[in-house]
Order: sequence, then C-alpha cells, then structure tokens
Amino acid sequence: MTKKRVLILCTGNSCRSQMAEGLINAELGDAWAADSAGTEPSGYVHPLAVKVMAEIGIDISRGRSKSTDEFRDILFDQVITVCGDAREKCPVWLGRGGVTHIGFPDPAQAEGSEAEKTALFRQVRDDIRREALGYLRACE
Repeated sequence: MTKKRVLILCTGNSCRSQMAEGLINAELGDAWAADSAGTEPSGYVHPLAVKVMAEIGIDISRGRSKSTDEFRDILFDQVITVCGDAREKCPVWLGRGGVTHIGFPDPAQAEGSEAEKTALFRQVRDDIRREALGYLRACE
C-alpha cells in the first residue's frame, strides 16, 4: 500500500504543525506520511511542544522548523493549515491534493504560569489528535 502524503502548515512551524506531524506519523503512519512547514519558520521547535508530545510517547525533539519552500515541488494528497495566518498566506499547492483548514489556538502565545502554558499545549495537542487525525482517517 502506498502512503498518502500530508503537509501541515502554520506560521512558525514550532508548535501546532510540529505536534500534528508527530501525531500523524506515529498514529497514522501506516496510511499517511506527514511533513510540516511554516510560512515564516521560527527556527526552533518549542520546548513545551516537545514536552507534551513526550508525555504521550512521541519524540519530536529532533524536529526542525522548516520553510514551505522546501516542499514546493512535492505532490501532497492533503495540505492542512492549522492557523489562520498560514491559511491566508498558504501558497498555491498544485497537483491532486486538497487544501483544508483546521485551526487551533497558538499555544506559544499562552500567558500565565508554566503549568497554565503546559495545559494549553496539552489541550491543543489533544484537539489536533482528535480533529486533524479524524479528518485524515475520513480521507483514507
């Protein structure tokens, strides 16, 4: 069976898209191969994203923030934008794939204590797991 390819786009490629890439590859890896990128890459993967993914046994610590330019010549079956900014700036992806927006709040913008910030990262992780992976399961 040939895996379908999905690109997850956000602005910085430091939190939401990194968590989505890790979740998809870990939980839907038999059917989907995921990559992630940012319209304005931050240059790092947020430590709290790494932490909350490790809590569920998924290691994204070796991930890196990538630009959409790295993926321009690749055909994807699906492109999913996970933030409004990326949705607006989403490059035109030619080929057979569809573009879908499934938005989530940016946990990197969270304010408060470390515990409050971590709680938001967990919530976004769990929402991505439910919504984005649910969407891809329906596309199989």
